[in-house]
Amino acid sequence: MAGTQSRVFSLFKTNKEKLNVQPERSGVFTSKQSPAGKGIKRVLTETEFGSAGTEAQLSQLPKNETQSPRTLFTFDKPLAEILRPNTLEEYFGQNKVVGQQTLIRSLLDSQEIPSLILWGPPGCGKTTLAHIIASSSKKKGSARFVTLSATSTSTNEVREVIKQAQNELRLCKRKTILFIDEIHRFNKSQQDTFLPHVECGTVTLIGATTENPSFQVNAALLSRCRVLVLEKLSVEAMGSILNRAVETLGIRVRGALNSQHEDLASNIFIEQKALDTVAFLCDGDARIGLNSLQLAVQAQIKSTDPNRSPREILVTEEHVKEGLQRSHILYDKAGEEHYNCISALHKSMRGSHENASLYWLGRMLEGGEDPLYVARRLVRFASEDVGLADPCALPQAVSTFQACHFIGMPECEVILAQCVVYLARAPKSVEIYKAYANVKACVRNHKGPLPPVPLHLRNAPTKLMKQLGYAKGYKYNPEFSRPVEQEYLPEELRGTDFFTWSPSNP
Repeated sequence: MAGTQSRVFSLFKTNKEKLNVQPERSGVFTSKQSPAGKGIKRVLTETEFGSAGTEAQLSQLPKNETQSPRTLFTFDKPLAEILRPNTLEEYFGQNKVVGQQTLIRSLLDSQEIPSLILWGPPGCGKTTLAHIIASSSKKKGSARFVTLSATSTSTNEVREVIKQAQNELRLCKRKTILFIDEIHRFNKSQQDTFLPHVECGTVTLIGATTENPSFQVNAALLSRCRVLVLEKLSVEAMGSILNRAVETLGIRVRGALNSQHEDLASNIFIEQKALDTVAFLCDGDARIGLNSLQLAVQAQIKSTDPNRSPREILVTEEHVKEGLQRSHILYDKAGEEHYNCISALHKSMRGSHENASLYWLGRMLEGGEDPLYVARRLVRFASEDVGLADPCALPQAVSTFQACHFIGMPECEVILAQCVVYLARAPKSVEIYKAYANVKACVRNHKGPLPPVPLHLRNAPTKLMKQLGYAKGYKYNPEFSRPVEQEYLPEELRGTDFFTWSPSNP
């Protein structure tokens, strides 16, 4: 583009394997081969590298050739998006679901794709798996692939896609695979829109969700789909993903055993220890890991003077730690992980395991949980699980709640920790909890009208009530120096001991 002062980056290509770059929709930027002849470097502008054809460019690069890391790190898109795998061979960490011997793998290979719900934590590969299915379908022409996001798609748009799917099936005999990202964002009535079309096979639905589909997806729709549970990526899987990334980018790894990057001409290095740190600290989230790697390398590239001759750039462990800031903690205050962690905290205190109790408290607070929510749960625990075994536990928990309310985070975290350890160490008694549960069962299971309050236990503030026998025969306990023999339960329940009472044997 004449007159444009853009930086120029070079990519060497042989004449046997030409690189086709899709022009932008405006038609302004085009790709031309250098007229100098065979084996001459092909020139791309930085603007072209930031275009929508980034993935196409990368996918067409020969495996034995690498592109300048400086060039790749000028892309506007996140590295996790640029390096998204296109085949199952490049898809790491979910062998239990799509491994060689799994049913789903054989169905995907034969293009007999069932309706699926992909459930797993962020960054585990849900969207990537859908893209692999899409890539395979496009190559074989067996199905049309449509992607929607529940965060920005209306019901009318869904109906329009389904209408197009019906036309495709009727006119072209081609099925439609409909991928819905964040499907739990659709309400129950919106999810019902898919039911008849999934049932009759008009569309093959693939939904991705971070929430438990048992709670967030209609039971009728869930029964028509196969649920695939994707796990948080292991450190080993993250290591494979990062190794693939640096190999694709042409970054040389320093300190790696059997390094395969020694013959690269790149002057950008990264310590093996830095890669290991990313793998450990990203908490199984590939998106966090790759984008953190990108941030660390970008920062080091930009810190060098582009006008000077290239010098060695080394990305260290400290650089990636600075990019990550702290370990990425999987915690959703409104989702299932919220309930999983509070359940783990409650059960750890009940089991008097103070270290586990502190750990789950830390997971919640470091993940951004409201300290007052935790404090309220501790107040409940003080009566439910400690009870009369240590009557001081309840005042301790209430004081903790008040202190958290006064000073907030992060100062109140030590107060919560103190209370958690106190409750974990305290003797436990569920005597009150069980007795009151028996009372509830007695009241709720009673057949017929509930027994009336005995007359002698009723107040008699008026003359009429006294004439009717209210309060007649009541013995005022302070007036007696000895225990008073007096009935306090209704006649039908006299002699009942709710501490030993059982609903099955009242």
